[in-house]
Amino acid sequence: MKNYQLLILLGILGLVSCRKDELDLFPYNQVETSQAFNTEADINLAVNGMYTGLRATNTYFVNGTWNIIADVLADNLIINQTGRLTLKTFGEWRFTGEDTYLLFNGGYTITRRANAILENIEKFPAGAFKDNAMGEALAIRAMVYFDMSRVYSKTYLNATDSDSTLPYVVSTEADITPAKESVRAFYEKVIADLVQAQSLIADNNGVGRFKKTAVSGLLSRVYLYKGDWANAIQSANAALGTSPVLPGIAAFPNLWKDATEDGVLFKVKNTNIDNLNAQGVNYYQAVTGGIKSEYVVEYNFKQLFLSNDVRTSTYISTSAFNGVPYNHVVKHAGRAGSPAGVVDAKVLRTAEVLLNRAESFYRNINEPAALADLNLLKANRYTGHVNVMLSGPALLNEILKERRLELAFEGDRFWDIKRRNASVIRDGTKGDKADGTGSPFVFTTLNSGDPKFQLPFPQAEINFNTNLKQNPGY
Repeated sequence: MKNYQLLILLGILGLVSCRKDELDLFPYNQVETSQAFNTEADINLAVNGMYTGLRATNTYFVNGTWNIIADVLADNLIINQTGRLTLKTFGEWRFTGEDTYLLFNGGYTITRRANAILENIEKFPAGAFKDNAMGEALAIRAMVYFDMSRVYSKTYLNATDSDSTLPYVVSTEADITPAKESVRAFYEKVIADLVQAQSLIADNNGVGRFKKTAVSGLLSRVYLYKGDWANAIQSANAALGTSPVLPGIAAFPNLWKDATEDGVLFKVKNTNIDNLNAQGVNYYQAVTGGIKSEYVVEYNFKQLFLSNDVRTSTYISTSAFNGVPYNHVVKHAGRAGSPAGVVDAKVLRTAEVLLNRAESFYRNINEPAALADLNLLKANRYTGHVNVMLSGPALLNEILKERRLELAFEGDRFWDIKRRNASVIRDGTKGDKADGTGSPFVFTTLNSGDPKFQLPFPQAEINFNTNLKQNPGY
């Protein structure tokens, strides 16, 4: 692996290429790690550096494409032919190793920052400060590696013993050239980091930093992907408590305007000083002639949003651009008093954890508990909701539908389809306009098991590290 030397974070999902000589930087106060961790203030600065990495230019949570790429790769969105045609090669599954360098590079930059903390934290005496710093570093390292594995490798449930993923690097050693490792061993390392973080981290760090309930919620996600239903339930219980906090129908729109933090376990703060607007701009720009969208809501998916569902008006706005109506995504439009598109990134919410638990209950042969969780979510989303009575496949399908609706345009859909070993099936008869006319999908089907479900490793990295073998199919 290239000698990143705590390089300036260039982006987890910038999805553009860069020069290798741009990576030989020392942004952490321009010093080596051994010189930089002598006081608690040094550790606090380093911890802040990890969180800065999550929102810096071209990263995945605030100023990159994480909140749109999974929907572009799947079936929630369709490209708007009047837009800038960004990410078109991804929507058409024509990406190559030349397109994904900053994703790989940026992820390892953040984990290197976490590793630097973990390598130096033993200098400090036992106690709450040390434990919390370790917990945050372990949690961020695990989260980033897990997200990278969702992009570059098969998931636990559809991998064999011989399937491999990226290296789980835990040191800051320079110029190492690690090989890929098995998917299943990788998952165990993610879980081990999170379990240790859960035991160390404070429970009062706030929603802008990892805390105990957020780590538990992330564990529920990882265990869901692993198919460990019992531990997914246990972790969800730890995150949700006895009375899950879900923003109700009146409060739900305010969550996306940063007017409430109800139901948010972890988010990446994006201040007006940061002024990072990619979350909104990924979807549209306000220009003369109306909202000009990059991608619009796919017609059939739009029909799943009912008139009494608060998510319909919170996530979608139907309006004309140059006289033609489109279904625009406005979920990340911004908040009062900030520039358009400047809003905090909601990384982990109680609604997702509740859905993780509902599905796990179902697959763990506890349909009554699964149904109760489903109805709890629906009661907080649908005006006039009457509890549904479902069982068997109909219950599972409803849970999965609500997951798709709830987490739409948040960076979930493609990875969730892959998790379930399903296929991406797009309607080639419906176009990008609000009524389903216009330009339809050209590329309509990505069958389960297709190599394109795993994005390619960056060719530049493979050229440098001969131990890193390219994913099959590229």
